[in-house]
Amino acid sequence: MFILFSAMIVIFSILTVTSRKILRAAVFLLFVLVSTSGLYFMLNYQFLAAVQLTLYAGGIVVLIIFSILLTSHISQKFESSGWKKNIFSAIAALTGAILSIITILDYKFSATTEAAKEVNMKLIGKSLLSVDYDGYVLPFEVISVLLLAAMVAAIVIAKKGSPKTIGLSKLNQE
Repeated sequence: MFILFSAMIVIFSILTVTSRKILRAAVFLLFVLVSTSGLYFMLNYQFLAAVQLTLYAGGIVVLIIFSILLTSHISQKFESSGWKKNIFSAIAALTGAILSIITILDYKFSATTEAAKEVNMKLIGKSLLSVDYDGYVLPFEVISVLLLAAMVAAIVIAKKGSPKTIGLSKLNQE
């Protein structure tokens, strides 16, 4: 199962960044995020897998697809990238992969004799809903406002005319 999920993540990640149709890229991203949650389920991190499915696969991808459908650019194709851009992208990806592999291999992992700590769902729930020092309500609210602003900005940019020409055409109609 690990090999299957890993292969799905790699294949759909490559398809996400190389697809020329924007809606297909969003669907491929959905497959990547669902496969990642499958890896979390295999590691017995059910809470993190559930968050991955609901927040990222369920929320973010639906928001992206909704934005695409709202702006009426479903059939839009991206222009193909030139060979220079492909070479520099491959060099950047290989450099990042080599740097990550070297860092992981150089790190001295040490085994511990401590028993695994019990997961306390009440503590996790209180941390997520708390506004205290260790709370996460404020970061969630900031991210939601940021996503809303990004969606509104994407819709404004994707409209057929610039905001100035839209405003001028409304003035001319009056």
